[in-house]
Formats: sequence, structure tokens, C-alpha cells
Amino acid sequence: MAAPTPTIPLASNFSTLNNNHRYFANHPTVQLIDRCSNAHHLKQIHAQMLRAGLFFDPFSASKLIHSSLFTDFSSLHYAHKVFDQIPHPNLYSWNLLIRAYASSLQPIHCISMFIRLLHEGREKPNKFTYPSVIKASAKLADLQLGKGVHGIVIKEGLSSDLFVGNCLINLYAECRCFDMSARVLSSMPERDVVSWNSIINGFAQNDCVDEALEFFRRMEREGVDPNDVTMVGVLSACGKKLDLTFGRWLHSYIEKNGIRLSLILGNAVLDMYTKCGSMNDARKFFDSMVEKDIISWTTMLAGYARLGDFTAARDLFDSLPSKDIATWNALISAYEQSGNPKEAIATFNELQLSKDAKPDEVTLVSTLSACSQLGAMGLGGWIHVYIKKEGVRLNCHLVTALIDMYSKCGDLQKALEVFDSVDQRDVFVWSAMIAGLGMHGRGKDAVELFSKMMEAKVKPTSVTFTNLLSACSHSGLVKEAREFFHQMEKVYKIVPGVEHYACMVDVLGRAGLLQDALELIKNMPTTLGASVWGALLGACRLHKNVELAQYACNNLLEIEPQNHGAYVLLSNIYASRGKWEMVSELRKLMKDAGLKKEPGGSLVEVNGSVHEFVVGDSTHSRSKEIYFKLEEIAVILKSVGYVPNKSQLLQLVEEEDMQEKALHLHSERLALAFGLITLGPSQPIRIVKNLRVCEDCHSVFKLVSKLYDREIVLRDRHRFHHFKGGCCSCMDYWLLALAYGYAEGVLA
Repeated sequence: MAAPTPTIPLASNFSTLNNNHRYFANHPTVQLIDRCSNAHHLKQIHAQMLRAGLFFDPFSASKLIHSSLFTDFSSLHYAHKVFDQIPHPNLYSWNLLIRAYASSLQPIHCISMFIRLLHEGREKPNKFTYPSVIKASAKLADLQLGKGVHGIVIKEGLSSDLFVGNCLINLYAECRCFDMSARVLSSMPERDVVSWNSIINGFAQNDCVDEALEFFRRMEREGVDPNDVTMVGVLSACGKKLDLTFGRWLHSYIEKNGIRLSLILGNAVLDMYTKCGSMNDARKFFDSMVEKDIISWTTMLAGYARLGDFTAARDLFDSLPSKDIATWNALISAYEQSGNPKEAIATFNELQLSKDAKPDEVTLVSTLSACSQLGAMGLGGWIHVYIKKEGVRLNCHLVTALIDMYSKCGDLQKALEVFDSVDQRDVFVWSAMIAGLGMHGRGKDAVELFSKMMEAKVKPTSVTFTNLLSACSHSGLVKEAREFFHQMEKVYKIVPGVEHYACMVDVLGRAGLLQDALELIKNMPTTLGASVWGALLGACRLHKNVELAQYACNNLLEIEPQNHGAYVLLSNIYASRGKWEMVSELRKLMKDAGLKKEPGGSLVEVNGSVHEFVVGDSTHSRSKEIYFKLEEIAVILKSVGYVPNKSQLLQLVEEEDMQEKALHLHSERLALAFGLITLGPSQPIRIVKNLRVCEDCHSVFKLVSKLYDREIVLRDRHRFHHFKGGCCSCMDYWLLALAYGYAEGVLA
């Protein structure tokens, strides 16, 4: 039988026994803590300690807390409950819990424990307390809190402590208060490699690359030897600076100075080469790496994709010894972000068939984004069902992606249902819903939603205001747009950028306030962008202001000489005023410059498959049926008095029958005909077009929706058009295009 556990006197003898720490340290129950292998055993020891009165000894209690926090079976919640049972916890116990909370997902509890220590603790915080509190402040990115803690550190005479100083450097870097980071570093009586690493990595991670590289040079001048952590930060800065020459020097520096080439550092070298665009250097280094992990492979994949070399990316992907979900995500994301949504969706389907890995949040967000680009609501809706079926946590990233997908696929009601179904909404969720309402012409609803966002105390971002101003533009809300624009900096502390000025120029231009738009441009404090001049040029087209259009076009072409859209818009304006010689001159200029108008293309989804058409397309397997349907539509339209609007061709097609045929072959009409012959009467025909729909096609779609009793949803370059019963949701307010909003068949 095991020896009985000795009974410990509790009351009168406590003060005597509490001084005999050796007795408590050697107590059989306390010694069992070090041999504990799971949470159940730990709880049994905890119960035994309570029965034996060992909680009156701070040392014994702190050992139990340490085991609760820093073992394979640790539980912060349980450790806190243990802590609350200790009559008089020592500073070591306080520090253990403060340290654990600082590293947790809820660093605010670290601050709460620190405040409790100040009020309840029998000992003052020491140099082991403050680094954890500073770390928590950094994770919270709370500059004022950090400064307050820094003040206490100075008052307590701990500011010269190396570890405390290093944490302060990191705190100010995380809060983007880099002058204070530098001041702390300069004031430290002793600096080690961690001190320099803290400031170099702080600058590098916050995209202050020049400052990061300068501190690396200062570190060298002071004779401090960098380590692998230093070089990871410097290589990151170099990659963001896109300085290949310096990057090669750094690689050589690592080899010459014998710095340990850990896997993390090796991946940093690889990342630098790929971001600097040297895939030859990257591949050579990749092939020489003794150890590779999934990050190494995905870095190479992303590098090839960034340069548009998808053949090399795919070959590398196929050569992978094993594929986890991160690898699949790298390829899907690379396709999606480079404007290859079809390939992204094909890869997603391949993943589903392969059973190599299970889609995660990143996979689903990237694929939903690809669906948004293609208007593939069939797959997007399937992913939504998959999320529910598989119990995938619907975080803000996924909610935003779903709202964006449904909005861009033309089902605004579904987007609103997703928005209303969630309780957790960050600024991206709100902004996505505002954008969705705006692109569907519901500007007033977008403004109202912004008011609700303010009531929910969600701080707007620059993107929020871009979406909001765009919504006002699509709905003619000039007064509201002006108010929001003027409030941006005064009320919300957001300095308007080029994109906001472009939106305002568009708002004013659509309303015919061309001089107001021009004044706004002249008073812009920021560098003028092509989008601003493009918006003004689009306004000139609607109002046929030739002189101002020439001025806007000249300024636009100074910024973007190869912008074919500028030529097209100006040509449209000349043609609308009968200036055919000027039109011919512009055509010659484009030809001499080697510029061609972007070809028109339209997509339509049928039974989960996306079909693509270009102007005059005859490559589709059902082309004969499509053209037969187009002829049928033409006959029916003429029977109700429809007359083609040939002004849309701007006299560039001289024969009258050819003019009508050119309009007849616009890509959106081919997609419409295909939708009519393949989709059931109750199914909406959803079309996505890469250019602005022309006025004639817009008129045709309105008539077809009435004559065929069909709902048609057309997404063009800038907004949605919902055709039903002979009407369009845009109320014909769309006629003024945004920058580069030219239509098909305008300029050859």
C-alpha cells in the first residue's frame, strides 16, 4: 500500500510552515506535478493539494499554475481558476498568468490581470512582468496603452533593462510609431542582436523598407553580427523594394558570413528572388535547398504565376511529391488574382475530384472570387451550400466573398440574405454590401446602410467611401456624394485619394456639372490619376463637350500613352458632332501607335457551365441555332416598330445593311440568344460583359424582356441592368459611362 499523505496543519501553524519552503518543495504531492502526464492527473493532484492545505504555500501553488499553462495538456481557463483559489499568490504566479494571456488570442486579459496585480498584489511588478504587458499592448496595437505602460516602466527604473527595451521597440513598431522605436533603441545602454532585429523586422513588416535597410547598415557599423532572424527581415524589405541587385548581395552576404541557412531563412531568400522577378535565381536556389517545405513550393508557384508563366507553375505543381491544401490554394489563388478565373475554377474542380485535400477557407474565398469574375453563380451557390453542409465557420472573409459573389452574379437579394444572416460584420462585410447595392443602382439603400454601419460603430475605410461614392454616382445622388466627400477627412479622418476624386468627377459629370468637375480636378491636392481624367472624358461624351473632351484626353494620354480607351471615347465625341475627319485622324493615330480597341466579350452561365462569346463569334458548337434565334428576334423586333440605333456605330461602317449586322453581332446579343434557347422560361438569363453595353443593345434587351416574358440580368463594365417587362432597373441613367466605358463596335 502507498504511504498515506501526511496531514498538514492549516491555521495556527501556517505562518511557521510557510517559511519552510523546502518542506513544501519536497512534499510528495508537489513532486508529483513534475511527473504529471495529462489534465486528469493534474486535476487529481490539484484536489490532493487542496485537501492537504498546500495552497497556502505560494511556491506549491505556482508550480501547479505553471503546469496548467506550459504543458502539452495546458488550459489557460483552468490555470486562471487555479490562480483565483490561491489566498496570496506570489509575483511569479501573477507573471505566469500575465505571460500566458499576452500570448493568447485575447491579450486584453493580460492587461486586466496587470491592473489586478497593481491593485491586489503584495509585490510590485518587476522586469519579468512588463515585457508581457508590453507584448499584449503591441498585439492590441494600442499606442496610448503602450505609452502608459512605458511611462510606468520609466518610473520604476526598468527602462534600461535589455529585454524590456526590446519589447518596447517592437511595441512602437507594431503601432507604426517608428520614431519612438528609434528613440528607444538609441536610449538603450545595452543593445543586442534582438534589439536590432526588433526594429528591422518592425519596419520591414510595416512596408517601411528603406528604414529597415538603413537600420541594417547601422547595425553593421556598430559591429553587431546579424543572425538568421536579422536576414529574414532584411530580405523581406528587399523583396518589397524589388531590388534584385541588393537581394543578390544579401544572399552572398549570408554565405560569406556563415549565417545559418535555416529553412525559414532559405524560404526568405526564395521569396525575395520571386518578388524581384528573377525566377532563374529562384529556381537555381530552390533546386539547391537541402530541406524544403510546403512554403518553399508555394513560393515558387506564386512566383511563376506572378510573372504569368502558368505553364511552369502547373509543371511545378504536378511535380510536387505530395499536395496539401496550401499548395492547391497557391495555384487557385494565383489563377484568380491574375485574371484567369476559368483556370481557378477548373483547378478547384480538380481538387474536388483528387481527394488529396479538403477545401479550407482560403480555397473557398479564392474560388468565390473567381465565380464573381465570371458571373458563375451556379458554382458560387454550390460553395455556399457546401459551407453550410460541412459546417465551415462563416467568418468575415467568407461572408464578404459570398456577398461579393452574389452581388456580381446579379442576385442582390441573396447577397442581402447573407448579410442579414450574420451577427459578426467587420468593415469589409459592410463595404461589400454597400458596393453591391451601388452596382445594382440602389444608391439610396447604400446610403441608408452606411448610416446603419455608423450606428454599429464600425469605422469606415478608404474602400468604404469609394463604394459609397460610386453608389451615389450610379443613382444621381449629387448632394449626398458631396456631403460624404467633404466629411471624409473632417469627420472620418480619411484623406481622399485619387479614386475618391474620380468618383466625384463622375458624380458631377453625370449630372452635367462639368465646370464643377473641372474645378475639383484643378484643386486636387494629390497627384492626378488616369481615372480622374477618364471620368471627365466620359462626362464630355454624354454632354458632347468637344473642347473639354480634348483637354481631358490630352491629360489622360500624358499619364497613359497606350490607353486605347481614351482614343475611343474622344472618337465617339467627334463622331457625335459630325467631325469625321477628326475620327479618321484618331483611327490613324491608334494604328500608328499599334493600339487596338479591347474586344467585346460576354459570358453566360447555363446549367453550371460558363459559355463565352466575342463579337461576331461563330465558334460555339451551337452557333447555327444561336444565329437562327437572332434572326427570329430581329423579325419580332421589327414587327413592333423597333429601329436599330445606327448612331452607335458612329458611321465607321458605311453600308447600311452592314451597320445593322454589326449591331446584330454584339457579344451580349449572342449570349442572350444562347440563353433563350437553353434556359427554361422561369430561369433568369445572367450575362456578364467586359465593356459597357451600347444604347442599341440596351434597347433590344428591354424589348426582348417584354416580348419573350424573360428576366435578363446584364452586368457590364460598371453596373447591373435588370430587364423585366420592357423596363430596366437603371432607368436609363447608365448612359454616361465611367472612365474607359466604351462599347463594342465603336472603333475598329
